[in-house]
Amino acid sequence: MSRKYLRGEIYYADLDPVVGSEQMGTRPVLILQNNVGNHFARTVIVAPITSRIHTKSKIPTHSNIGMIGRMKYPSVVMLEQLRTLDKRRIGYYIGKLPEEKMQDVTRALCVSLAIRQNTSKGM
Repeated sequence: MSRKYLRGEIYYADLDPVVGSEQMGTRPVLILQNNVGNHFARTVIVAPITSRIHTKSKIPTHSNIGMIGRMKYPSVVMLEQLRTLDKRRIGYYIGKLPEEKMQDVTRALCVSLAIRQNTSKGM
């Protein structure tokens, strides 16, 4: 039976192989894809997470999520580094972002994709 992935969950994933400046290795990723897509597709859309906050300049496509679940260090979701991964690359579960953190992630995602965010309820 395959795992049910949900938007807002964090897992370890194998991001190799990579080219150039892409995030590499086995690292935490945040599931961004909607739950319908997560259910039916063999792939998931994710954003890599880094704990190297001190080496990353604060940019609008980053969302600080602190420490979630099994994470050992405060971390940042890098929404300029979106990836579509086969579900076989996904490893073990780390945790789930609270709704207020997901709202911050959504804002940074909208900046990354140049999507005008709806300010009304339901976004």
